[in-house]
Amino acid sequence: MTAQATQSQYGLGGMLVVVSAITFSTAGLFSKGVSAAPWDIIFWRGVFSAGFTTLWVWYRGQVRDNFAKMGISGIAVAIVGALGTAAFIAAFKLTTIANVSMIYATAPMLAALLAWLWVGEKASKTVVFGSLLALGGVAIIVSGSLGRINLRGDLLAFGMAFAMAILMVIYRKFPSTPGAGPAALSSLLLAPVAFGLGNPFGIPLSEILILSAFGLVFAIASVTLAEGAKRVPSGQTALLSTLEVPLAPVLAFLVLSEVPHVRTIAGGMLVLVAVLMAAKNQK
Repeated sequence: MTAQATQSQYGLGGMLVVVSAITFSTAGLFSKGVSAAPWDIIFWRGVFSAGFTTLWVWYRGQVRDNFAKMGISGIAVAIVGALGTAAFIAAFKLTTIANVSMIYATAPMLAALLAWLWVGEKASKTVVFGSLLALGGVAIIVSGSLGRINLRGDLLAFGMAFAMAILMVIYRKFPSTPGAGPAALSSLLLAPVAFGLGNPFGIPLSEILILSAFGLVFAIASVTLAEGAKRVPSGQTALLSTLEVPLAPVLAFLVLSEVPHVRTIAGGMLVLVAVLMAAKNQK
């Protein structure tokens, strides 16, 4: 592959990861915007997300490539993604949107560490510094909420961040792993569990319609993240993904009137700087 082609793939990958981050930033609105319990949200989001993703794959004539050729790495992505999704949605019900999004910013440190241990991928000084800067932003955010936040929600948010870091590294290690198939399977794996632990058919039709939109948004976010992670180093993928960190609290304020702490704003600015550093660094 020529240097120009490699640069083009990097640019495309970065754009896809940014799109994923923007769409992921709306997850808190969907989760908190309905009265449904976490398992009910997980069920309907999963069903619609799997449906939309499968339709997209079928439309592009890639059913065989995305499902039949999924392989062990694809199954691993589906399982890890299912666990991360369950933690992700439940976290929003137990703590603030700002805290969930900020704790997600620990993903760069986790992804860089995993990539170094497993893939042997060296992180540049810019990525390392950006990761530390993002982590510093998280520390500022959490320090403004100590004693008020729900510890269970924060732990679930960290579990989600760890799962996302694993996904990024899997795609870097096995770039031929399809993006859409594992994303759809991930949603389907959660459906029977959510059905058994929740009451998805007991919620209003209006909320089911909202969750169908959530499924579409989540499908777009999952596929674009998977495709972008194949083209961008793990540390930079994680950093670009943290673009959702400053966006999510802003959306929560505009739509749900969830006012962020002043330290949330300060920490979010640090994370945004880290994201811009990652976008500029193309090594």
